[in-house]
Amino acid sequence: MPKKRLLLAHKLFSAMLSLFLHGRRPPPHYSGRSSTPPVVHRGAGPPTLDARTTTAALVVDVDTALLRSGDLFPYFMLVALEAGGFLRGLLLLLLCPLIRVLMPRGAAVRAMAAVSFCGLRAGRFRAGRAVLPKWLMEDVAAEAFEAVRAAGIRVVCVTALPRVMVDGFLREYLGVEAVVAREMKVVWGFYTGLMEELPEGGGEMVMKAVVAAPAPAAEEESDKAVVGFSGSMEFLNHPLARCCKEIFIVSSDEKSRWRALARDKYPKPIVFHDGRLAFRPTATDTAAMFAWLPLGVALGAARLAVALTVPYRYSTPILAATGMSWRLKGSRPALPGGGRGQLFVCNHRTLIDPVYVSVALDRQVRAVSYSLSRLSELISPIGRTVRLTRDRDSDGAVMARLLDRGNLVVVCPEGTTCREPYLLRFSPLFAELSDDVVPVGIAVETSMFYATTAGGLKCFDPLYYMVNPRMCYTVQFLDKVDTSAVRSRAGPSTDMANLVQRKMGEALGYGCTMLTRKDKYLMLAGNDGIVQSTSDKSASAAPPGAATAADTGRKNKST
Repeated sequence: MPKKRLLLAHKLFSAMLSLFLHGRRPPPHYSGRSSTPPVVHRGAGPPTLDARTTTAALVVDVDTALLRSGDLFPYFMLVALEAGGFLRGLLLLLLCPLIRVLMPRGAAVRAMAAVSFCGLRAGRFRAGRAVLPKWLMEDVAAEAFEAVRAAGIRVVCVTALPRVMVDGFLREYLGVEAVVAREMKVVWGFYTGLMEELPEGGGEMVMKAVVAAPAPAAEEESDKAVVGFSGSMEFLNHPLARCCKEIFIVSSDEKSRWRALARDKYPKPIVFHDGRLAFRPTATDTAAMFAWLPLGVALGAARLAVALTVPYRYSTPILAATGMSWRLKGSRPALPGGGRGQLFVCNHRTLIDPVYVSVALDRQVRAVSYSLSRLSELISPIGRTVRLTRDRDSDGAVMARLLDRGNLVVVCPEGTTCREPYLLRFSPLFAELSDDVVPVGIAVETSMFYATTAGGLKCFDPLYYMVNPRMCYTVQFLDKVDTSAVRSRAGPSTDMANLVQRKMGEALGYGCTMLTRKDKYLMLAGNDGIVQSTSDKSASAAPPGAATAADTGRKNKST
């Protein structure tokens, strides 16, 4: 009896929740291209298609066929945390057992969407382009992707995720023809958390637009079939399934053996992404993060206190014991004994790159930066940071004076941080300031949070780094590069900057790009990354790392 009552309560709760989420309107009916039911191949692998003779288009179920995990919770959690904050993420996590156990899949998706989106400003939502593509691409199955690409036909993707979450990724990074997904309702510029239904006949209209099919009675097109590819029998209930002549349902056993798509197989490299989380937020990992946060905040405060008050030679082993370590790859360079100082050129991973260069040298350095929050400057253990104005002549004169006074100067010619294994275009200004420079390769490993942001508050960047359970900086000093040819005007500074970038890329195993700070902020934050002041003669001046008109045509070329 108790089991029957529990089952009855479960059915009653599901019915009431479905009525609340779906309303009284029955689900729309879609008419397919043919009244003949599709041929279903159960337990099959990815379809092998002949685009020239038999297949017009491929309909791919993103959630169960293209993605290895098939779990949509992490993507809603990314939206909740990155766009809504920790409290919204905690609410979604607390509802996770209810969503997974008591709700059918459709109702669960609606409930997660309601928690993740309700109250967010639609005009400021950029997680679909700035945050999710990295995690979606890492979840793509190599076998499914290779089968889709090998088919050489037009691809239509269907997904239970809201369109605003996946449309940019599927079109921009995978190059699909169309995306069939529901929209999030917007009222007065804010998301309501409710998902709209697909329009009546929407599936057939999409297929006709993509395949450019003539009237259904045309006999010459009868041999051109639309093929479906999914990992769940639930796909048979989707409106587009009625447009398919054949449907391949991959078996769970075969899918468990699928591999992640290798980075060098990406159709388009993911150079930029935003968000604080450095891990895929499954329910278990997200619960571990919230459990760690109170201890992490206390540990981060203790780490910061040690870094600010204890000398390097003593603070390094103390911090390493707490999980905050660093390592030197190779040997330290010979430092000048007197006279003019030394210029160190390093790639830019976080705001505290100069700190670890100073630790590795066991000498105080002077860091130059275009923008730094007051909080970051106050907690810096290497002294005052020199602020630049984005005026080329003025900034060059400032750095030249520092070198003339015998300082060890650290500059990051990329002009902004990059998390992925790529180097952005190097500003050539550094090559005009010294007869030789020391390239410094920087690599950073974090376990929970990224210490950079494009759309968030930069003043918290060092604090997020301190809160990580474990992290490690790797510093590698490369051989000096003679830049005297640039100083004597025997060679262009841009060629020297590209040479240093290539040497650093080879040492780190990173790819070299012509992308710039402006490209990063236009993609991730919708602005050029420059905060205009009231005086603002420098607002219109491009920073040394910004794109120019001549660079526009070669952004995607390697140096």
